Amino acid sequence: MQSQTSRSAARTKRLALASMLACLALIFSYVEALIPFNAGIPGVKLGLANLVVIIALYEMNFRYALLINLIRIFVAGLLFSGVFGMLYSLAGGLLSLFVMWCLKKTGLFSMTGVSMAGGAAHNMGQLLMASAIVSNLRMFLYFPILMFSGIGTGILIGITAYIIDGKIPKSLFR
Repeated sequence: MQSQTSRSAARTKRLALASMLACLALIFSYVEALIPFNAGIPGVKLGLANLVVIIALYEMNFRYALLINLIRIFVAGLLFSGVFGMLYSLAGGLLSLFVMWCLKKTGLFSMTGVSMAGGAAHNMGQLLMASAIVSNLRMFLYFPILMFSGIGTGILIGITAYIIDGKIPKSLFR
């Protein structure tokens, strides 16, 4: 009986932590909506919310990172960007998380490398969604700009996530 109770308490703790991380990711999305970082290039964002997602991927697991990402995408879409923004973010967020998860599982890449690939994959997912919505492959002329920006912001987010992850007590996630 004690074992079942302790497992239930641990599960409840992880769910509460995931909820708090989803809220933090939503706050980062709000900050990004208020202070757009696009370096004069439409569609380019820093991806602050991905700090939370990559840390959740490393410290919790894929399911929790997915849950946090989906909650953030849907709520941010409803509050800040509308249906199309939500669709773009969903396509980019899901592809990004899947790529990061696969690369993390190999054990060959650092958190920064995983984040860099995630940034590029996020932009690719958004570009695929945009080309599907407007039924125009000319959208891919924007591909080089989005790849460079995704790689650059992915590196920046990855370095920041690595530093933050090193400072968070691991007992928080157990």
